[in-house]
Amino acid sequence: MKAAFYESKGKISVGEGQSIKPGKGEVRLDVAYCGVCGTDVHIFHGVMDQRVSPPQTVGHEASAVVAEVGEGVTNVKVGDKVAVRPLNFGDEHPFDKGFKHVGKNLKFIGIDSSGAFQNSWTVPAYTLHKLPEQLSLMHGAFVEPLAVACHDVKIGRVTKGENCLVIGGGPIGTLIGYVLKEKGANVLISEVNEVRLKMLNDLGFTTINPAKENLTERISELTDEKMIDCAFEVSGSAPGVQTMTEVVNVRGRIVMVAIHGGEQKKVDLFKFFWSEIELLGARLYEEDDYEEAIRIADSGFVPFEKLITKVDDLDNIQSVFDEIDNNPEGMKYLIRCNDLTLDN
Repeated sequence: MKAAFYESKGKISVGEGQSIKPGKGEVRLDVAYCGVCGTDVHIFHGVMDQRVSPPQTVGHEASAVVAEVGEGVTNVKVGDKVAVRPLNFGDEHPFDKGFKHVGKNLKFIGIDSSGAFQNSWTVPAYTLHKLPEQLSLMHGAFVEPLAVACHDVKIGRVTKGENCLVIGGGPIGTLIGYVLKEKGANVLISEVNEVRLKMLNDLGFTTINPAKENLTERISELTDEKMIDCAFEVSGSAPGVQTMTEVVNVRGRIVMVAIHGGEQKKVDLFKFFWSEIELLGARLYEEDDYEEAIRIADSGFVPFEKLITKVDDLDNIQSVFDEIDNNPEGMKYLIRCNDLTLDN
């Protein structure tokens, strides 16, 4: 059994892994594809060594086929195509108020424990969501990041006809754009990378480059001065934080999607008072977000093939991560962990 191991900053090795027989309530998977998440890149850069335990297999944006089921498993059977919701909730805590997906004892499978960049992966059965037969395993690897986007839009309480701004047109920002479109919202995307801007324009999105245009004035023109009902900060940048309070209207909502670690950004709190703005945090996903993501994926609404920058084999995972570091225009990179004939 082959697996990739994060060894140290900038180094991933591929070697012999261990196929683990599923215990009670567990399922062993043949992993088909696993997408490279921004979190995986942070791990590769060595900034999450306090959570990972090198040498460790990481990865969590996975599609797979059920290979073996443990005692008591009834939600899936051998041969089922599945996506993985990689959350280990741990013990309930009164602080959580029942929202276990962001609970105090949450552990993330693929960061805090072994992940999907391997041929065979054993996970709790409750993490699995069946994929429709007609949805390819390659596109099934998008379900996890698409569920993130579904959760973000749900937190934003977006309704049909509202004006929405996505600040940052990377993989998650683009998927948020598609979920917003699917809900019937009017979508604008702010992005400074010219290659990504061209791709987004080709995909039919209305875009603004704040490095070349006055973002606030352009949004005012495009919305007939109504401005933005709900903004999504996905860039993780100081300009993005400044922008979000400038463009939302009275009782507008701002959904904080990006992780703003390290140095704190200056936020104009007066704007929150003046226009009764809401700031909403959004993290991970809940079970219904996965089902919504699978529904949207199966509908064909999102052209996943146009979002894939590269698909490569597990043996070449080091070169894939190196390429990501040198290609800021890239969107979604997929690692093929098994060559499964069930893919269509």
